[in-house]
Amino acid sequence: MSIKWTDEELAIIEAKAEVYTVKQIASSLKRRGYHRTPVAIFLKLNSLGYSVRPTLDNYSCQEIAQVLQLNFSTVTRWVKRGWLKATRRSARHYQIRRRYLKQFFDNPPQSIKKRIAALDTEAINYLLGRKA
Repeated sequence: MSIKWTDEELAIIEAKAEVYTVKQIASSLKRRGYHRTPVAIFLKLNSLGYSVRPTLDNYSCQEIAQVLQLNFSTVTRWVKRGWLKATRRSARHYQIRRRYLKQFFDNPPQSIKKRIAALDTEAINYLLGRKA
């Protein structure tokens, strides 16, 4: 049995959706007397069309590849060639900041310009946090 979302709860999660993590939103709701699990908040944000990633978050090569419908090794290759700036998280994994993605898409290397131009612009906008 699920409890209906109140207008106040919806206003709170919508105001915090783009900046805070799901756990932070759950804490904020709890301080106001509402009890929602992070999973419930995640599902509600998805149903409302919000990204559950805070704007300050980083992406992994795997996440970028999934959104752009590319192979994981393609994105990793961009990082290894120095085309896409990233921070190494482990031997095989990288963390890519949104601003580095923006730099990459705004000024891609000449050898892959056509390939970048052929990517879905909605997916690129999603990664960069732009409104469609």
